[in-house]
Order: sequence, then structure tokens, then C-alpha cells
Amino acid sequence: MASFPEDVQQEVLLTAEAIRNRVKELGEAISRDYRGEQVFLVGVLKGAWVFLADLARHITVPASFDFMSVSSYGASTQTSGVVQIIKDLEESIEGRHVLIVEDIVDTGLTLTYLVELLKTRHPASLKVCVLLDKPSRRATPVRLDYVGFEIPDAFVVGYGLDFAGQYRHVPHIFTLRSEVYS
Repeated sequence: MASFPEDVQQEVLLTAEAIRNRVKELGEAISRDYRGEQVFLVGVLKGAWVFLADLARHITVPASFDFMSVSSYGASTQTSGVVQIIKDLEESIEGRHVLIVEDIVDTGLTLTYLVELLKTRHPASLKVCVLLDKPSRRATPVRLDYVGFEIPDAFVVGYGLDFAGQYRHVPHIFTLRSEVYS
């Protein structure tokens, strides 16, 4: 495994191989659960695009997708608590089986807002698939139907997750050295 970027990396939390294996398992579980149905994946930008692309390749039922962009962080490592929709869906979800695909859930505030918003659009069903769950930071209860990994309370980047727009392209997930973001 490449150790890029060594100068900012504190610890590799999840290797590229571990992520690949778990994403495959999630795709298989989703395919079983949606057998006989078509699933509409809603990727939450920007962080979930890598996860969604890999996950979609492991889903064997008919699937289509669209993206939303929501933000509660800006360039900070802490949520502001105010959720902004930056890009909305281009397609209607009414009567469709919708699966929100999110990179990480910590406080749950953004995801709770998103779930409640999408419920008002009358999908046939609405579930959530998240790559990383950080339950120690939960400020509001949230139902997660598919979880890749539970992680400790650490600021992580890589595999779609960023700090100030950097590190999304790194194939593993790692913690940043504190001097990078402090």
C-alpha cells in the first residue's frame, strides 16, 4: 500500500483493501435487499462520490443515481449546525426506492435534515448507506441501514473525504497530523 501523503498523515485508519472488501459486501447486501426492485442512489457530494462509484459497481439490481450537495462544514473540521443545500436532485424521487449514499455521519444533523427533506418528496422507501459512522459524536439519533465502518472520534480524510478540498483522491482513509488543521 502506498503511504502517500506521508507528510500530513498521522495514522492509516482503513486500508484501500479493507475499504474495497467492505464496499463489495455492502453492494451484495443492498442487492439482496432490493431484489426485484430498482434502487435510486442519492450520492451526497462531494465526499460520497468515490464511495458511490465503487458501491454502484457491486450492486446487481437495476440502479440509477443522482447527486445532492449539502454542507454544514465549509472549510472547518467542525460542523456549523446549519445545513445548506448547494445542489438539489435533478430527478423526482416520488414512488422510487431511494438509498442515500453518504461518506460519513458524525453528529447526524446533516443526515437528519436530508432524510426529513427527502421524505417530503414521497419516495416508496428511503434508506441510508454510510461508509463511516462516528457514533461518539452523535447529537441527534439517525437510522443507518448499511454501515461500512464504525470509527473513533478522529478527523479523517481520503477516499472522497477532504480537508479544505485536499486528499479526496487518496485510496485509503487516514487521520491528519494535528498541525495540518490546527
